[in-house]
This record gives sequence, C-alpha cells and structure tokens, in this order.
Amino acid sequence: MSRTVEVTKENFNEIVEGNDLVVFDFWASWCGPCQQFAPVYAAAAEQNPDVVFGKVDTEAQPELAEAFGIRSIPTLMVVRDQATVFSQPGALPAETLAEVIDKARHVRLDEDPPAPQ
Repeated sequence: MSRTVEVTKENFNEIVEGNDLVVFDFWASWCGPCQQFAPVYAAAAEQNPDVVFGKVDTEAQPELAEAFGIRSIPTLMVVRDQATVFSQPGALPAETLAEVIDKARHVRLDEDPPAPQ
C-alpha cells in the first residue's frame, strides 16, 4: 500500500514528528517537470513502505513552500528524525531517488548531511 499523503500546514508537524523518515515532493499541477516526476515518486513510495512520502501542492500550501524557501519545483526534501537531511530542486531519476532514500536511512545526524551524487 502506498504511503503517499497530501501534506498541508495543518498536518505537516504531525507527519514529521510521527515518522522517522519522510520524503516530501513540493509540486504544482501546472508544472510539467512535476507531472513527469510524479510516477517516479509514486513508484519509490511503493518500493519503500517504511517511508512516508508526502506531496506538498505549493499552490494550495504557499505557507509551507515559503517556510522551506521553495523557489523552484519540483523540489525534493527528506526529513529524518525531524531534521532535513536532503533538499534539492529538480526531478530526480528513479535510481538517484533510491540512492537519496538509502543515504537518508543511514546518515548519522551528527555528521554532515549526504550530498547528492
């Protein structure tokens, strides 16, 4: 079962505080690259049932986009144990997304966050 959830300013803190690892996709319906990335993101959610995948519609949730300094979409952000360990604009290929998730699972939070490859 997919663990993709719609994220709003009302449920954001609950999602982050209630889960060890959350991957956020900041997107908008009018964004072509966002639409192209959507199946890759959905497939990653299916392949990682232990991870929560949240979709933040930047049109419906401008406060969240502003709070995280989202300037271009799609932007992927990964939060582990309530700390952002990855944030990067642009649609990622499936292999790169898988690497980011794997590194986020294993990063030591007392060290520097993982750099994209």
